[in-house]
Amino acid sequence: MKTMDLNAQEAHLLAVLSSQRFLRMEGLSNEVPFFIYPFPPEASLAVAQAKKRIKTKLSTKHGITVREVNLYDLSVEILKERGVWERVLAFEPDHDKDDLREMLQAMLDPQLHLAPALRTKVQDGAFDIVFLTGIGEVFPYIRSHNVLNNLQSVVTGKPMLMFFPGDYRQSDSLGSSLVLFNKLTDDQYYRAKNILEQEA
Repeated sequence: MKTMDLNAQEAHLLAVLSSQRFLRMEGLSNEVPFFIYPFPPEASLAVAQAKKRIKTKLSTKHGITVREVNLYDLSVEILKERGVWERVLAFEPDHDKDDLREMLQAMLDPQLHLAPALRTKVQDGAFDIVFLTGIGEVFPYIRSHNVLNNLQSVVTGKPMLMFFPGDYRQSDSLGSSLVLFNKLTDDQYYRAKNILEQEA
């Protein structure tokens, strides 16, 4: 990705996220206030730095508070709270990836474990926007569309932006799909909006 493209996207994100239209969730036609920022996976480091700058500017220049939830950190937190973190670490070296994936999928079920843990993170409501990050780090044991589907009743009344390392393909004929790392079609998910297509 060219630096200028990323700079332009950063400026666009800041403009949209700081707009009253976005914060008031106007023009959504009763749809969920979920937005996706798709970016090339190879730009992950630059995007992480841009995200920090955006959070700082939203806070200092606009008085807008962002609550960031990193899915990887949240997953580790859940496993530690459930007392199974050491078990996972001991299990990993001697088993293949499929076995580990199945074990983690059972331990980190989006409906039973992730959604309640995320609800705890946002229940105080002391923020204006939720940033959902760490999507690439939790693949394949947590799938993006499963998380989004289970968060519809959790993140309410505030807009949420998912930072997605890949492509969000939207098509009238084929529907919308999340393509992680631009290679792995996660599944169809049509309810989120591409933040790059939003007006400030």
